[in-house]
Amino acid sequence: MQTITVILPAYNEKDYIQDCLQSVSFANQVILIDSFSTDTTVEIAEKFNCEILQRKFDNFSNQKNEAIKHATSDWILFIDADERVTQKLKFEILETINNPKHDAYKIKFPHFYMNRFLYHTENKVVRLVKNSNIHFEGQVHEKLMHPGTVGLLQNFMIHYTYKGLFHYIKKKDSYAWFQAKMAKDKNKSANYFHLVFKPFYRFFHTYIIRRGFMDGVPGLAVASIDAYGVFSRYVKMILIDKGLK
Repeated sequence: MQTITVILPAYNEKDYIQDCLQSVSFANQVILIDSFSTDTTVEIAEKFNCEILQRKFDNFSNQKNEAIKHATSDWILFIDADERVTQKLKFEILETINNPKHDAYKIKFPHFYMNRFLYHTENKVVRLVKNSNIHFEGQVHEKLMHPGTVGLLQNFMIHYTYKGLFHYIKKKDSYAWFQAKMAKDKNKSANYFHLVFKPFYRFFHTYIIRRGFMDGVPGLAVASIDAYGVFSRYVKMILIDKGLK
């Protein structure tokens, strides 16, 4: 039987952490990599059979890479505190790791927005991977680097992305700063053309190409905020270029 480690980064997730940990109780090892939470996240996690590591946050990749060093299982599943492994996904994961056809697997993540799941606005992200020669790169929207082929699991991961409109916008702004600084480090620059074309294309891609329009008003809202996130990134790149930030 193959074994599996769950790696869970967290910071001030007291409202979400318990349900998340309950959903991954099937794992052989659970590692919580905590960024020195100031709420009761750690206290809640201590009630579960998990290993707790604490590390000052610098970027998303470094947090997960530190946790990978402590993973002892054959496979690793990466999960966030606002995500849940359903029973169907659990059984699919266990069946997959014991009869693998690939070295890594993407999982489907429908957006949760305005109290409903948007199945036409979903992401597919590599989250299940063999524990061999893997690491993350990038400060935000980090990419899992791994050898071998990639498959796709059929069952969804529940992801409670929406915690309120202002939280969602604040999250987009926070990511935009990381992305702008990464672009600066790569000597990329932005101009006012980017401020118009790039957000428009993101809206078009989310709402039309990915069929967000089939999710009604919530789909329209997600596409609009996605476009805002892109706009925010290029504004911040221009501010950095001008030495204003």
